[in-house]
Amino acid sequence: MRILFLTHTFNSLSQRLYCELSSRGHLVSIEFDITDSVAEEAVALFKPDLIVAPYLRRAIPESIWKNHLCLIVHPGIVGDRGPSALDWAIQEQEREWGVTVLQAEAEMDAGPVWASETFPMRVAKKSSLYRNEVTEAATQAVLRAVDHFSDEHFVPVALDYSNPNVRGRLRPLMRQVERSIDWQRDTTATVLAKFNAADGFPGVADTLFGEPCHIFDATAEGILRGTPGELIARRETAVCRATVDGAVWIGHVKRKNGFKLPTCVAFTEACAALPEAALADWWSTGQATWQDIRYEEAGEKGRAVGFLHFDFTNGAMGTDQCRRLLAAYRWATTRPTQVIVLMGGRDFWSNGVHLNLIEAAESPADESWANINAIDDIAEAIICTGTHLTVSAIQGNCGAGGCFLARAADYVWMRDGALMNPHYKNMGNLYGSEYWTYLLPPRVGDEGARAIMQNRLPLTAQAGVANGFIDACLAANIDAFRVDVARRAAELAAAPDLAQHLAAKQEKRAADEAAKPLAQYRSEELDHMRRNFYGFDPSYHVARFHFVQKSPQSWTPRHLAKHRDLGWEVPA
Repeated sequence: MRILFLTHTFNSLSQRLYCELSSRGHLVSIEFDITDSVAEEAVALFKPDLIVAPYLRRAIPESIWKNHLCLIVHPGIVGDRGPSALDWAIQEQEREWGVTVLQAEAEMDAGPVWASETFPMRVAKKSSLYRNEVTEAATQAVLRAVDHFSDEHFVPVALDYSNPNVRGRLRPLMRQVERSIDWQRDTTATVLAKFNAADGFPGVADTLFGEPCHIFDATAEGILRGTPGELIARRETAVCRATVDGAVWIGHVKRKNGFKLPTCVAFTEACAALPEAALADWWSTGQATWQDIRYEEAGEKGRAVGFLHFDFTNGAMGTDQCRRLLAAYRWATTRPTQVIVLMGGRDFWSNGVHLNLIEAAESPADESWANINAIDDIAEAIICTGTHLTVSAIQGNCGAGGCFLARAADYVWMRDGALMNPHYKNMGNLYGSEYWTYLLPPRVGDEGARAIMQNRLPLTAQAGVANGFIDACLAANIDAFRVDVARRAAELAAAPDLAQHLAAKQEKRAADEAAKPLAQYRSEELDHMRRNFYGFDPSYHVARFHFVQKSPQSWTPRHLAKHRDLGWEVPA
């Protein structure tokens, strides 16, 4: 079928659905929801059999839904209606939630139901629930709804609130008054629920250091205590604030007329006056606290595995974070282990350089240069590790330079359901570094490398295995994925021919170095990046500005809007 996506942006859910439907033989084209006239033009050009709206912030025009079947993906259980579905579910600490695929009609979220899925809720940020449980449920529900569309006998179920199985209800847009934290009364659990419900957007309106702002990204603290509401400590980029029964770490803040930044960057001088609650080393503390880099080991002597976790918000890795991660990695290579597994974070492995920190710098060009060199240093260290076998275990999504940082390891194991975007061009035609010119072509061939870098489309784990970029696609369930990663890593560490594997690895690195030094690959890549950062073409700086400022979309990129290609014709 020809399926048109009308969506606010090409977010993680839209990307997953695009991949799943395309892999089943459907022709999918995308139009960003900019104006009614643009959407109407897209429908006229593409002549879709079906319209799917994975992520919208306003209603589909009547001129479209009256003449075409439009399926809305709503992140709520059957009967739930309103724009803050997931926010209310998190803040009210629902035990079960779901996704409903319903038909667009005049009344918002009130059309007949084509499919639905439910899932158990966990205590997590809204963005994490959305990228995991909501996306999995939405994928299953949309695929089933598409099958229903092909079944001439299927009849969608009208929404009936007299049905006792319909538990949802109409709820309004959640306002800041409902999100407000009372630091003198709210428990840590309540504070976290409010933070989690406001995660990503819009944040919680509050004050820090006497200044009104929006705060984000909270993590429970298990030991530190203080007067409720008081800022009691800092660690790296976060600050710790006391609650009535504990404390939370606040990772990010958006000051008035600004954009989201790590708290200790947004309030540098004020945070410096707080006492530092530094961790002694890289080992996982094993208790509730904020620790963006942590290390664990498993296995007996002679066959041990080290697991290096680095959970950076949205997968963005600033210069200092890269330098700290490099120090942690180098330390991990001194441990009496045979295998090092780079775990990344639950929601993101890495998305490369930190665009918000670059935008906030006095010289974004200089900070871009420092950041790309810092991440290149990590990639080089991984590539040159001769003492261990290395594994990148990709639990969550991965993008841009993060994909090639992952590929620097000997093995890349990826969770089924996670997505990669291994390209740079969407950010103002960046050339990219992280030794991709060394790492990518041997895996996928020269033509495959050109296709990946030019097409700018997401890559599933299964597709990555098929084209050679990924070594293994593992379980979709994240707990099962981690168990499988640990088992496979233990098998590598205990293999009787481990010494031969390490010797062969060292020989190949030496042969590659003799053929063309790593320094040359890096120099050539950075020559291109220098032009991106310092050259006459401002595309990268313009694209970064709009990304950081969350500027509204003004057009749909042509690699997504197939119907806007020159010479487009409806297939016979």
